[in-house]
This record gives sequence, structure tokens and C-alpha cells, in this order.
Amino acid sequence: MTVRGVLGILLMVGLTGCAATNSTKQVSLPLQSAWFNNDIVYYVTTDVSDQDMAKEMGANYVPRLRDAIPNYPKPPRQKTVLERVYGFPNGEQRNIFPSAPTPVGYQSTDTAYSPLWLMYWVKWVNPDDAYELKSEEALLDAEAKGLVNIERTNVVVNCPIVPSPYVSH
Repeated sequence: MTVRGVLGILLMVGLTGCAATNSTKQVSLPLQSAWFNNDIVYYVTTDVSDQDMAKEMGANYVPRLRDAIPNYPKPPRQKTVLERVYGFPNGEQRNIFPSAPTPVGYQSTDTAYSPLWLMYWVKWVNPDDAYELKSEEALLDAEAKGLVNIERTNVVVNCPIVPSPYVSH
């Protein structure tokens, strides 16, 4: 997964227990960025079903996440609890998410968003033709034109989208 422009930035995520308390515990997680509908969104990776990727991401290895994979074939726009995330294994660009909470936080009205993602690898047919793809629509258009190949994996990741650290909340 590409971490461009935000390496070294840490997001402080408040975690509270199940019981109501007045104290807030905090942990530090690496902040990453991706594209959603031509905008940059930020996310953290907490769990991955592939052990090597979990190690690389500093996340929990959770093989049971694969239980969320639906029967295939499944059309790209058919929504399940498991969304697609498009990654570029050669690191050409940021990942692409097809949904995001809008707005991020408890007032979100996006009913399609889920923080569980099934990884799809995107590879350019001719790397010299590569350009920045900033939305699922642009990616699927590039695929229809034969510019990229999209390959489904069996890797499931839990990557919640979080508020931008650059905007006052």
C-alpha cells in the first residue's frame, strides 16, 4: 500500500473502553492516504488477512477476515460489507477507495461505506502510459480502455478512514 507524502505522520486515535469512563487512552498508528472521488482521504490499517502484508503494515494478522469474502462473481458496484480497495503493487500511486464516510465521523450519511476492504491489484499494461487515477470511475474507465489489468486477491484489510489531520475539527 502506498504511503506518499504522509510518511512519519502519526495519528492519535482515542480509544475508550466499553464502560463509560472519563479517561481516554491513546495509541499511535501510521497515517496513510488514498484517493476517493478525486479527493485525498486518510486512513489507518489495523488488521490484514495476509501475514506478510500485516507485517509490512505493522497491523494485526487476522486470517479470519477472509470469511467476509462473498461468493464470486460479484459486480464491482454490488455493495457488501466488504468493499474493493485498489492497490498498485509497484507503488505507482496511492490506493483508490470506492467509498468513504461523508462527512467523516458520526454525522456520515454514506450508507455504502465499510472499513473492510478486499484488495484488488492494479497493473498498467504499458507502464509508460501510467497516469494518476483518482477515483474508481477513472480506474474502471482505464480498465475498459485496456490500459490496466485489475486482479482480485483474497487479502482483506481493515482500514478505517479517519479525519484529515490538516483540517480543524
